[in-house]
Amino acid sequence: MPTPCSCGENADKLLAPISAAAIDRLESRLARHDAGFFSSSATQRRVLISANHLTKRFANGNQQVLAVEDLSFDVQPGHVFGLLGPNGAGKTTTLRMVLGLIEPTSGDAQIHGFQVSRDSDEVKRRIGFVSASVGVYPWLTPREVLRFVGDLYGVRPQVAVERIERLSKLLGLEEILDRRCSVLSTGQQQRMNLARALVHDPPVMLMDEPTRGLDIVGSQVVFDYIVHLRSVGKAVIVCTHRLDEAERFCDSFGLLNHGRLCQHGSLGDLQDRTGRTTLTEMFVDLLAADSKPTTEPSI
Repeated sequence: MPTPCSCGENADKLLAPISAAAIDRLESRLARHDAGFFSSSATQRRVLISANHLTKRFANGNQQVLAVEDLSFDVQPGHVFGLLGPNGAGKTTTLRMVLGLIEPTSGDAQIHGFQVSRDSDEVKRRIGFVSASVGVYPWLTPREVLRFVGDLYGVRPQVAVERIERLSKLLGLEEILDRRCSVLSTGQQQRMNLARALVHDPPVMLMDEPTRGLDIVGSQVVFDYIVHLRSVGKAVIVCTHRLDEAERFCDSFGLLNHGRLCQHGSLGDLQDRTGRTTLTEMFVDLLAADSKPTTEPSI
């Protein structure tokens, strides 16, 4: 049996090449990050989310279903981008590609200078995600859930405690922080999910139908949360089909239909291009154009 001393020597020999390899990987990753994020272009330096020609096709038997087609956009710090469209337009598929949960057929995305296809772990560390479909741990309290998520992201315990306290005040969680999640209302669970997405303080926030199933009060909490994200410099994508809500808090919009970005810009830009006042009117025109026959019907 080796002595403690020989074990230590053997461990040192084994760990030395591993540590060197880890350092090489880290230096390579940082070099790629510097090349992507700290480029000579001032515009590139200010972009936190960049989607570049994203395309996704799904196999359906012998056919290919085109879910997203050649989608490109950028989101800067302190900017809320509304990715809008009817059900089945490709909004959630786009978010999943940006998150690195599904691989695009072609194209790629970058988060904070990290390429999703190459640095998926680094990308996930820099994203918060809010969805109406995210479940809760019924037998844990919100405090326990937030501590658990903070630990998963490597947040130091004392920092996590301070953040949980601030987020509880921001989102009105103080009274429910130590109740089991199973007894919380839908709105209370969503408030906890909002806090969960911020506990690791990511620079990027993705929100998929965040007000679905919420009443007026719950929806207003989400609106206030989005305003807070903008004020602290987060880059935010909100996917929703509730166009009237999007007009209230988004700085710019991408109108998505059948996987294609049909219009992109601020509300003023879109009004000038379309001659319409509201996003709803613009979408009605898009859907009406879809329904028109491409050829004259035969008589």
